[in-house]
Amino acid sequence: MKKNFKLIIEYDGTLFSGWQRQPKETTIQGELESVLGVILNQEIKIFGSGRTDAGVHALGQVASFHADTRMDPVILKKGMNSLMKHPIVIRDCSHVNSEFHARYNAKSKEYNYFILNRPDPCAIGASYIWHVKRPLDPDPMNKCCGLITGTHDFKSFENTGSPRSSTVRQIFFARIQPQTENRLVFKISATGFLKNMVRNLVGTLVDVGLKKISVKDFETILGAGNRNLAGITAPAKGLFLKQVYYS
Repeated sequence: MKKNFKLIIEYDGTLFSGWQRQPKETTIQGELESVLGVILNQEIKIFGSGRTDAGVHALGQVASFHADTRMDPVILKKGMNSLMKHPIVIRDCSHVNSEFHARYNAKSKEYNYFILNRPDPCAIGASYIWHVKRPLDPDPMNKCCGLITGTHDFKSFENTGSPRSSTVRQIFFARIQPQTENRLVFKISATGFLKNMVRNLVGTLVDVGLKKISVKDFETILGAGNRNLAGITAPAKGLFLKQVYYS
């Protein structure tokens, strides 16, 4: 009898070509399916809550899959972690009802983006943070965060290459918070995200923090629906999928 499993996964995305399985590329989905195939002796197709890009990390990615097995989820978790050769850790494994789907049942997601704001780079942890040398002013950046909170069309912050029926998304919260004297984190939660949306928002918010553009300019960009007006796509290494929420 087939059972439905839910995984909560943590991974360092540095060496991966993203979440989605790709021929001749090392991906998180590919590694998970390979290990599960060995343990369960059957072909497994796993579904993630969403795709993370190459170089993006996760603290709480969620995935689900069906398998014909009597294996206890606790034993399955231990087996996966013991066989995993890459920086992927299964934080939790559990049975869920047969209708549960990691992607389609997700209600919202939270991403965190980390910025090091000082003249010197860091020697430790450089693969997990964006180094911005010039001083950032978080106050206008947070005013822009207020502008994107709520339901808006985020076409100006979408990169091409991803199918979607609409570019409208609902943002539950967005804010820039200091972590230490020279470290900032951008936190954002939404019903869903467009391709590179968070990284494009961060790139544009940094322009605001550097006084390259004003809060009014940011508001104009948001309403324009033109990707060419927004800032750069911030590096993938600073982005973490923190958590996926379900009802």
